Amino acid sequence: MPLDAGAISRGCRGKATAATQLCGAELGLFKAVAAEEGPLTVACTQQAALFSEVAAENNRANSIQFANIRETAGWSSDADRAGPKMAALLAAATEVAAPAPMVQLESSGTILIYGRDEAVMQAGDLLKEHLDVTVLIAPPAVIAPPRSADYPIAKGRISGVKGHLGAFELVVDEFAEAAPSSRRALTFGSSRNNARSTCDIVLDLTGGPALIPADLRDGYLRADPGHPSAILQVVLKARDLVGTFEKPRYITFDAGLCAHSRSKQTGCTRCLDSCPAGAITPAGNHVAIDADICAGCGQCATACPTGAASYALPPEDALVRKLRAMLLAYRQADGERAVVLVHDESHGAPLIDALARFGDGLPANVLPFSVNEVTQVGLESIIAAFAYGVSAVRFLLRAKPRHDVSGLTRTIALADPILTGLGFGPDRLSVIETDDPDHLIEALRAAPAHAPAPRPASFRPVGGKRDVLRFALAELHRAAPAPVDVIPLPDGAPFGAVEVDTAGCTLCLSCVSVCPTSALRDDPERPALRFVEDSCVQCGLCRTTCPEKVITLVPQIDFRASRAPTRVLKEEEPFCCIRCSKPFGVKSSIERVVAKLEGQHWMYSGSAQRLDAIKMCGDCRVSFVAEQGFESYGAPSPTVRTTDDYLREREAQQDPDGRSN
Repeated sequence: MPLDAGAISRGCRGKATAATQLCGAELGLFKAVAAEEGPLTVACTQQAALFSEVAAENNRANSIQFANIRETAGWSSDADRAGPKMAALLAAATEVAAPAPMVQLESSGTILIYGRDEAVMQAGDLLKEHLDVTVLIAPPAVIAPPRSADYPIAKGRISGVKGHLGAFELVVDEFAEAAPSSRRALTFGSSRNNARSTCDIVLDLTGGPALIPADLRDGYLRADPGHPSAILQVVLKARDLVGTFEKPRYITFDAGLCAHSRSKQTGCTRCLDSCPAGAITPAGNHVAIDADICAGCGQCATACPTGAASYALPPEDALVRKLRAMLLAYRQADGERAVVLVHDESHGAPLIDALARFGDGLPANVLPFSVNEVTQVGLESIIAAFAYGVSAVRFLLRAKPRHDVSGLTRTIALADPILTGLGFGPDRLSVIETDDPDHLIEALRAAPAHAPAPRPASFRPVGGKRDVLRFALAELHRAAPAPVDVIPLPDGAPFGAVEVDTAGCTLCLSCVSVCPTSALRDDPERPALRFVEDSCVQCGLCRTTCPEKVITLVPQIDFRASRAPTRVLKEEEPFCCIRCSKPFGVKSSIERVVAKLEGQHWMYSGSAQRLDAIKMCGDCRVSFVAEQGFESYGAPSPTVRTTDDYLREREAQQDPDGRSN
């Protein structure tokens, strides 16, 4: 394949050494380069093990990064123009993220096999030498009894299941154990509902709907009972599920940033609505994410408006840094109209390989960008990509995705109006759902060509997810073809304003007390409701909590918000205490209360002094009531009786001899 060393050098800003047989006849060249100090990137992944071994034998201290430029760039009908693309891929490989933390799952090999026909018995026979088997037969199956009782057999319907590999909990209705005297068909004893059991693995051979998301829950396996080969595959997989297993902790969660609930009022539910694995549950003022159940799709992190949930494989800022390195190198190598193709390794990479080996390969301007899950890519990455000068972003998914991808759909629906509003035009973002490499190349070629931002950015992302998004939006606005100040957004957007019907607002400030980001604030000097739009995440807690129901959410992005001062939504004159002159409430509210009580309420009828108490601050009111001897019910209160009073009264009732009169 042709190598444009000049383009690679311009893009990567470093020394580029070219070779044709680096893993063979020119291995000595690799040894010489590897002996030098400093970072090293090798444009070959096929022989990565060999190069790593040789480097270790030569005591190389620094790690080596590897990039595949053959299937992704060199094996292409556009190979002669792929120099900038190769530079971009090599630059991206140098951005190495820290490894994600891991969680451990323990399985002792207890398996429940659940089915409707003889397939459950066959699976039990295959696994009985390897696992602790229990067979549960869904009624009304008619199954011949086994010759020997090698494992427990029962009937029942699973009505509930939760947990994960090593910790499943099941609820079974119509549960009954098989009778050992069964002759022609299995018979069972008396049944009962709400039977409970635990196991490490669940093998579902019912052929019906999945009990839980099948591809997203470790330890839950299922197969069509009518396909013996499929049953054999899951049996072999189940046989290996004994021991200690590790999986990444995909999500980093900060409960203090969560805007789910305050004061028993529900606000943001975006992550709950996005999780296809059922790993997220409400937990008071915040949510809880079960790392043992989480399947790593990342849609909760892309939906989270505050950054409480963030992806860890890699973190959002690391992903944007990788995008930055790739797109800046492509631009420096004189690449034009870059299209980023977001894909995963399990599905997208094999399609790209097949296209390179048996077809025309990817076009020279299509930059493959590998991630753990395509659905982990959030708004901050999309906005940053366009700020860095990308022309379009395509997301490569399976023809039948393993899980719900509505989170990605919502992210695209949120990014589209921003890009359109800033003059980039339509069709900048799209999803390609295919398992066919020919369909992939057709979709890429059919997409219209777009011009990038006329003034692309080069900012380095720092901070948390929300910080990266703010910075990326500001840079996109600066780089946009036709920048505007305000763009309306769809419902559910993480940016926006609040509108308050000032005529109905009493300045009770309930909204301030529940706002999780302090976007709504009070004024310590006077009755006022203030608003900082840059901090608002549109969680809706203020709207839900408002007793007067006068708050409306306005999803939008105002590019001036980060520089705008705090806005006063409503302000009133304070009411000053008539005794000490200290301001203590809202003037209109105090006057309204006095007007409603005067001559209308029995506690305040015929007494101007009682109404004066309402016009006093808390301290003065207490003193005033004590001084005036006010009674709550308009009449003297009964005297408080003590033990001494009771004893004196009893003594008075006794005669001199101590006898009661």
